[in-house]
Amino acid sequence: MGRLGHYVRARLHRRLFMWFGASILVTSMIVGAVMNLVGGTLWSQEAERMRHYVGNRFAEAWDVPAQRQALMEGISRDLNVSVELLDTGGAVIAHAGEPCHGPDISVPVERGGTRLGQARACYGNTRNRPIWRFILPLALSAIVLWAASGSIARKLARPVDILVRTTQALGAGKLDARASLDWHATGEFAELAEAFNDMAARIEKQVVDQRELLAAVSHELRTPLARMRVLTELLRDSGGSPRTLDQMDREVVELDALVGELLASSRLDFGQLTPKVLDGRELACRALERAGLPTERLDVTAEEPGLVADATLLGRALVNLLDNARKHGGGAESLRMMPRGDAEVAFCVDDRGPGLLPGEETRIFQPFYRKDRGGEAREAGSLGLGLALVQRIARAHGGETFAENRPGGGARVGFTVRRQGPPGRAEA
Repeated sequence: MGRLGHYVRARLHRRLFMWFGASILVTSMIVGAVMNLVGGTLWSQEAERMRHYVGNRFAEAWDVPAQRQALMEGISRDLNVSVELLDTGGAVIAHAGEPCHGPDISVPVERGGTRLGQARACYGNTRNRPIWRFILPLALSAIVLWAASGSIARKLARPVDILVRTTQALGAGKLDARASLDWHATGEFAELAEAFNDMAARIEKQVVDQRELLAAVSHELRTPLARMRVLTELLRDSGGSPRTLDQMDREVVELDALVGELLASSRLDFGQLTPKVLDGRELACRALERAGLPTERLDVTAEEPGLVADATLLGRALVNLLDNARKHGGGAESLRMMPRGDAEVAFCVDDRGPGLLPGEETRIFQPFYRKDRGGEAREAGSLGLGLALVQRIARAHGGETFAENRPGGGARVGFTVRRQGPPGRAEA
């Protein structure tokens, strides 16, 4: 997943999670405030009635110590509190339960308007309980609510995450990428996924149709080009103008080379590679012969020249390197085959030109790059697709292109491919 997908998923998930959690918290506070406002007065009235009732009960039993003690013990046992009775001077005259260190509730005991004493209660037993017994239920409730918020947020954010990843895959060239949401994803997300899949299917069909058309046209162009070359030979034999015929030959050769590049590009588009074990030295020699150069210019320093690659595409890449050196580098000085890293072999051409300008190390592999030092077209008579095709062929074989200036002058342009592994070992 790309940076955009992580950002969208994390941001949306976090925002939904925080909003759900905040909503639960605010709802709890509102419910508590409403209950306090509505029930506060009733609670105060009930508490006052209870105090009056307890005071009357103790006033009835005040003069009978046995009844008074039984009443105290019954209240202490039933309500799990400590109870003390004090006379009008504040001295403790009876108690039930543990001693009170500070009263929680005080109830005056009166009879006929005359104050007899005071009863007070304290929750001593409750205070001795571990504090975790109060905190644990609250913590568990909060965890359950926040977990529910996270689950809901994750469920809502997941379809967006899937759509983002599928969009990135489609943009990266995987035309068969489709958004597959869960069966329970309904509503707007399901409609969006269906619309996206329909759009992706139409894009895939259009691209495939264009590639098939390009491949078919490129293949059909070979026949008239071959006939044109035959006709120029016939005209030459019958006494036609040599200059005109030479010019026609050059144009036919350029067209034939362009058609060859288009066919190679179509094979890469459709993934029609036929890799097999090749002899790198032999492949390089054939490329030099096709370029009209002596095989003595081949310099092999790779210990293991064996390669696993598509012979046609790799041969096209080597011819394009040599042709680039001839057109823009003053000619090829040598074709080198040398190791690069532990698992790759590099093919590169050293030219005799002035070298590369700053930044051209990567720009020369861009399609249609045709600008040079004087601002004029560098690739006169071509479209600037040769090195771009070399880069595509190299990447299709697990390698990469490179370009650099040589210390002694001139440029070195080449590409890498995977080396054939020894028997019994996986290919790198």
